[in-house]
Amino acid sequence: MPAAVMPPVSPVSDQEFTLTPADFERVRQLIYQRAGISLHAGKQAMVYSRLSRRLRETRHGGFGEYLQWLERATGPEAESEWQEFVNCLTTNLTAFFREDHHFHALVEDLRARAARPLRIWCNAASTGEEPYSLAMTVVETLGSSAQVKLVCSDIDTKVLATAQRGVYSADARGLSPERLRKHFMRGTGANAGHIRIKPELARLIEFRAFNLMSASWSALGEPFDIVFCRNVMIYFDNPTQRKVLERMHAQMKPGALLYVGHSENFTDSRDLFRLRGKTIYERV
Repeated sequence: MPAAVMPPVSPVSDQEFTLTPADFERVRQLIYQRAGISLHAGKQAMVYSRLSRRLRETRHGGFGEYLQWLERATGPEAESEWQEFVNCLTTNLTAFFREDHHFHALVEDLRARAARPLRIWCNAASTGEEPYSLAMTVVETLGSSAQVKLVCSDIDTKVLATAQRGVYSADARGLSPERLRKHFMRGTGANAGHIRIKPELARLIEFRAFNLMSASWSALGEPFDIVFCRNVMIYFDNPTQRKVLERMHAQMKPGALLYVGHSENFTDSRDLFRLRGKTIYERV
């Protein structure tokens, strides 16, 4: 991780633990190495809040002790805790049909590519709202028998488990009454107030854990026609962004489309992608 000029950091403490500047810097280095996330120097309170739970659950007496154990441990227990560490420090903000202009554009893109089977990758699946929004758009545009495969991944295994269940509050934001009737089953009895995605929609989606820092991108299978990678790159520094974009480019078909977040701009990578619409890029 590139050296950064950091303001003085005061230890974060309460009755249980103390997060020293050195501990915080170790956390920054480790999450960068593991997930490519460039953690802002002002995130001490967030780190304390999220990781202190792991200290309690693993029965470590302080951050230094926990981080030292994490770096030295080996075997399945260590890998499991590394995943918990990453899960704690990732951010999962999502909603159904978030940034809805993308879904209007997707309708046209699907129609233009409907003559052949399609592969779509959503690589920030979070708790599932975005993958299911994509699946709803596919079915509404091309029909329930559409030859479309949705590969939906996330680095956070806990949110993926929620996504796979496909159960949400009945008042979930972003869903019209028509879509609620068409694509969801309403819970009754103990499940009242909840909705579950219908099986015919869920069948389109393959959920899997995937780290964008992985060297094994070939495990994703055949190249994609459409990629949703929204509000992911904002957590990466410029060198990491470039590395991910290069790998993504190799995993996409010529002319494939990349949908990104409203605050993300990749005009510096014109050799890989050209802007085609509002926060939509085409693979060169």
